[in-house]
Amino acid sequence: MIRAFSRTLTRVVPQNSPRTLFKSTATATAVLFAAAALLACTPAYDWRTIQNNDDAYEVTFPAKPRSDARDIDIAGKPMHMKMQMAEAGDAVFAVGTVDLPDADPATQRAALDFLQQGLARNLNTVPAAHPVQIDVAAGGHLVGAEIAMSGTSGDGPKSETRQIRARFIAKGTHAYQVAIVSTKAPPPDQIDQFFSSFKLF
Repeated sequence: MIRAFSRTLTRVVPQNSPRTLFKSTATATAVLFAAAALLACTPAYDWRTIQNNDDAYEVTFPAKPRSDARDIDIAGKPMHMKMQMAEAGDAVFAVGTVDLPDADPATQRAALDFLQQGLARNLNTVPAAHPVQIDVAAGGHLVGAEIAMSGTSGDGPKSETRQIRARFIAKGTHAYQVAIVSTKAPPPDQIDQFFSSFKLF
């Protein structure tokens, strides 16, 4: 069950919205770049907290998020990935969750590597991760990874420069990707608001 707090923001979703594009992208992470291409006239920051009990996390989004899902293949194993995302300013804020078949550390590592490499491929670069602490709602924290990179998305005249900052963590039978994809980096306080609000149950 997903519960949203704060007021609801009414928006007109473009016909070629990330919801539609998600189903036709080549990789699970390409949806973020499809969404980033539709950022014109996105709303200002209007933060609201989302509790996703099904996927065991809480996060604060800068606008009303939309959701989608797809089946993926990681290291030869079929898995399911869900994503919530919201656009604000020049950025897409997103949380992706991969349902793992087991809690084996090898399975977790394969999923986290898949997520990191998927984002990097969209910018034709190689991720360089460093450790970061991810809060647990009940107290304490787990050690995850963070990447920050920039590069060119797309080919030829349609190519655009993108920036990515993302965090990755696995807990039990879930692997998470918490990401901001932007044409222009959001203000530091807005970045901190998003990442610091993400907590695992």
